[in-house]
Amino acid sequence: MFSKTCEYAIRALIYIAQKSKDGSRIGIKDIALGIDSPEYFIAKILQELSRKGFVQSAKGPTGGFFMDGSNLKLSIADIVREIDGDKLFSGCGLGLKECSESHPCPIHNEFKHIRQAIKTMLEESRIQLFVENLDLKLTFLKQ
Repeated sequence: MFSKTCEYAIRALIYIAQKSKDGSRIGIKDIALGIDSPEYFIAKILQELSRKGFVQSAKGPTGGFFMDGSNLKLSIADIVREIDGDKLFSGCGLGLKECSESHPCPIHNEFKHIRQAIKTMLEESRIQLFVENLDLKLTFLKQ
């Protein structure tokens, strides 16, 4: 459903939020290990997300990535839109260029309900909620 870049971005932001809630900063090596991702790949993703304000970073010996209160309010939909664009929320289920109410593909009418449900779920899913569920051990980022 998501690109690999988007999957890593979502997992990394949730991981950073959980690990930095006490004010600490998390380094790339720890993030990559914590979410089971290639270090160089997650570094590029986080550099871009930091530039766009999704996560904060600090350089130096006590540097690393961290999140503030406003970042915790981000929805998963915000991250998906930033990384993968809006296609998941508006694209054709079969990937056709021309698909609309007036020119529907064979699955258009059924898929629009699924697409809307996914959009609603991702918009209501906030980073803070995932951090709380991880702390309660209700969910997991890595087995």
